[in-house]
Amino acid sequence: MSERVLLTGITGYIGQHCAAELLRQGFEVVGTIRSRSKADATMAALARAASVERLSFADADLLSDDGWADATQGCSFVVHVASPFVMAEPKDEIELIAPAVEGTKRVVAAAQRAGVKRLVLTSSTFAVVAGKDNGTYGPDSWSDTGAAIGAYAKSKTLAERAAWQAAEGGTMEMVVINPGAVFGPSLGATIDGQSVAMITNMIAGKMPMIPDVAMGMIDVRDVARLHVKALTAAGAAGKRFIAASAEPVDMATVARVLRSEGYSKVPSRRAPSVLLRVMGLFDREARGLGPFLGKKAAFDNRATFELLDWKPTPIEASFKEMAQALVD
Repeated sequence: MSERVLLTGITGYIGQHCAAELLRQGFEVVGTIRSRSKADATMAALARAASVERLSFADADLLSDDGWADATQGCSFVVHVASPFVMAEPKDEIELIAPAVEGTKRVVAAAQRAGVKRLVLTSSTFAVVAGKDNGTYGPDSWSDTGAAIGAYAKSKTLAERAAWQAAEGGTMEMVVINPGAVFGPSLGATIDGQSVAMITNMIAGKMPMIPDVAMGMIDVRDVARLHVKALTAAGAAGKRFIAASAEPVDMATVARVLRSEGYSKVPSRRAPSVLLRVMGLFDREARGLGPFLGKKAAFDNRATFELLDWKPTPIEASFKEMAQALVD
């Protein structure tokens, strides 16, 4: 009999890939949804990538206690992916922080009450390096929430810290995956995710210049495989895993690869950082880039290779396949 996994965020970009990988590896998957209207589209998207015979849905919202007891019932594992992700700064940071932090605490508590063996949490490298100077950072590094790091980075850092605190002293094991910028083809017609929007804007000519931003990057399919591996990997419990390239990849490289594939509307000029900082006074999306302009953080990802047997997909292939999927 296959073991049951509760997967939050199943309708999203990363969540759908996690669901497909779980189903391919023989798990029974229960995906949480806020609206039944998304169930059919998600089922159809996943059916193109895996058998959906062992897929079902449960109604549960990160900002409500309703439904979580039923959703976690009979589950051996939980994969908590759901969290809002936008680079544009909200008018009030609590718009991102509340669902991320309170929702994470709610999921951890429900998993503990249900006797779940292990919970795998999707965090971010933003919880590792935001507010830090250039350098190399690993699983023991934490972002500086006292610095001006932006609402998203703050939400991920506070949510992950809340999860570790909530899990401390309990019998349930926890593992955290900290992905960098995620690229690769989407499974569904409903496309979300900041990187998806960015590539869409680049190939459509809606991004006039390239910002001086460099990040550790990873393919979305690698992110999914690492989450599934973390469910049962020996020695993984209680650890954080950096899921990003050791060296940062700059946005100019993304643009160069796309232009080489014939996407002629992709810009080639770099945007002066001082201009983006000035724009940030008036534009919330430009303001969201502010904390990352000119930063070149590297990562110590050795544990991810050693304990989770990571075999990275070449990131250039991720850019190309993502763009082609968007065009298709």
